[in-house]
Amino acid sequence: MDLLFEYSLFLLKLITYLILIFIFIISVSYFFKKNIKKKYKLKIKSISNFYNHIIDISFKNKIQFNKKNFIKHTKWDYKKPILYVLSFYGDVHASEVSHLKKEISIIISIIQPNDEVLLKLESFGGTVHEYGLAASQLQRLRNHNIKLTVVIDKIAASGGYMMACVANYIYAAPFAIIGSIGVIGQIPNFHRLLKKNNIDMEIHTAGHYKRNLTMFGENNDHHRLNFQKKLNITYKLFKDFIFKMRPNLNIEKVSNGDYWFGITALKKKLIDEINTSEDVILKNMKKFNVISIKYIKSRNIFNNFILNFLKKIFTILN
Repeated sequence: MDLLFEYSLFLLKLITYLILIFIFIISVSYFFKKNIKKKYKLKIKSISNFYNHIIDISFKNKIQFNKKNFIKHTKWDYKKPILYVLSFYGDVHASEVSHLKKEISIIISIIQPNDEVLLKLESFGGTVHEYGLAASQLQRLRNHNIKLTVVIDKIAASGGYMMACVANYIYAAPFAIIGSIGVIGQIPNFHRLLKKNNIDMEIHTAGHYKRNLTMFGENNDHHRLNFQKKLNITYKLFKDFIFKMRPNLNIEKVSNGDYWFGITALKKKLIDEINTSEDVILKNMKKFNVISIKYIKSRNIFNNFILNFLKKIFTILN
C-alpha cells in the first residue's frame, strides 16, 4: 500500500509539473505574440540576367529608394527602362490587396518615363467589395498613365478577371481558366431545424430593407426578391466595369457566368495573347531591366527564434 501511495504521489507531482510547464509555455507564447512588432520590408530582386542579389529596404526608408540607387547594386544598362513585376495570389477575401496597394504606391512614387508594370495574377475570385478594391488599386496605375500588363498562368475567374481586365494587355496560358463573369449568393437556413427543436429565433429591424436573407430566422419571398435585386445590381456594375475596361468585348455573350480556357478566351477577346509569365518576362528582358517587387512582413530574429522554439515544443506535446 505504501508503494502504491508513493507511486500515486509521484504521478500527481509529475502531472502538476507538466501542467505548470504547459501554462508557462502558453504564457510566454502569448507574451511574445502580443509584443512582436511587425515590420515591413520591400523585397526587391533583379530578374534581369538572373542576378541573384536581393536588397531589403524598410518601408519607412522607401523615399531613399530610387532607380539610380538600385542600379548601383546591379549590373544593368541604366539607359533601359524598368519593368516592375508584381504578384497577386488571391483568396476569397483578396487578402494580398493590403500589400498590393503599398507596392503600387511605391512604384507610382519612383516611376520614370517608359517604365512599365507586369502583374502575375492568380485568383478564382471572392467577395465583391474586396475584389472591387483590388481592381481599383490596379486602376491607379492606369490613372497615372503607367502601362499595366497582366499575365494569367492558371486562373483569373470572377473577381480575378475583374482585376485582370484593368490591364492594358492581358496574357494567359493556353489552359488558364478565364471568365466566370457573374455573381453568386448562397446562405444556409436553419429555421426549420430550430423550430423542430422548439428553439425560437427573434430578429428585430428598423428599416424596411435592413435585413434580406437570414441563417436562423424565417425567410419569405419578399426577402428573397430583395436579395436577388441586390445580386442583379452587383451583376450590372460588374458587367459595366469590364465593358469600360475592354470595350471591344461582346459583354452580353461573355457575362453569362461561364468560364473558358485561354485558347477559347482569346477568340472571345477576354485576353489579348497566349503566353506564360516566364516567357513574357524573358521576352521583355531585351527591352527592360526587370525587377520583382514584393512587400512582406518581417519579424525580429530573436522573436522568430522564440516562436520557432515554441512551435517545436507544442509539436512534441501534441
